[in-house]
Amino acid sequence: QADASPGYCWPFQGSQIEVLIRLPTPVQPVAITIQHASKIASPLGTVSSAPRDFTVSGLDEEGEDETLLGTFTYAMQQELTQTFPLQVRPVIPRAFRFLKLGVQSNWGKPGYTCIQRVQVYG
Repeated sequence: QADASPGYCWPFQGSQIEVLIRLPTPVQPVAITIQHASKIASPLGTVSSAPRDFTVSGLDEEGEDETLLGTFTYAMQQELTQTFPLQVRPVIPRAFRFLKLGVQSNWGKPGYTCIQRVQVYG
């Protein structure tokens, strides 16, 4: 449970990152939410550190068997909090203990990528 105040985020070095999220219990995920601070609320007055293109994958208990659950774009022109339905149809066949968030690009910040909040629904 992170602080949602502007300026508080999980900073990661670079514009391409991978984050492994350990869920408290195995979950059959249906959607993921990403949140970033607004340009107005940002202490630096910019949102270039926000993730842009990213993937979400589910991993088994050992972290070996990986299932791609979706490829998405966080759109800065939309709401700060965006929910992405996972793209596995008709239903994700199983529950996962780990999710991998793989960010391929951000909105232009070369030094780091910041994620304010990630929520998993299942």
